[in-house]
Amino acid sequence: MDIPWITTKKGDKGLTTLGNGEKVPKDHPRVELYGTLDECQAAIGIARAHCAFEEINAHLLEIENMLGTLMGHLSLFPGVPCPEYQALEKIISHVGTIVGEKKHIFLRPGDSKVGSFLHLARTIARRAERKAVKLYREGKIEDKSYIFINRLSDAIFALALWLNMEEKQSSAD
Repeated sequence: MDIPWITTKKGDKGLTTLGNGEKVPKDHPRVELYGTLDECQAAIGIARAHCAFEEINAHLLEIENMLGTLMGHLSLFPGVPCPEYQALEKIISHVGTIVGEKKHIFLRPGDSKVGSFLHLARTIARRAERKAVKLYREGKIEDKSYIFINRLSDAIFALALWLNMEEKQSSAD
């Protein structure tokens, strides 16, 4: 079976090519970072596929799309801009108006299927931030990218809070 559309069958010897044509090891910190963001995006996609709340889904889709752009940006594809971190801050603020400002909130990740996926996405986002900080300190990613990654877990947590509130209200009805 010929599958040239998905593989060259040449063997990559542990290397990958960035968007700018540079070949780097697959365990390069930049590849690790956008690979971790890819995992986060997948977990958000699972949450969205199972979420019954349209407005929350719209925000999840927005974040998925922004992550796709961010991964292209971090992969050094020419002309791919960093998404605006202010969009995440807008989501966080919007959720704050719905759920109120909560202090010292702890949610159990296993209280619902969708909530579990969001908490998985949140922890993956935090891992991405731990990977990003090294590149940021070395000046290999700019402020906008690092701030976006920093706000990502907050936005996901805010959506998990909102989801939790919606689910509690739905089960009480």
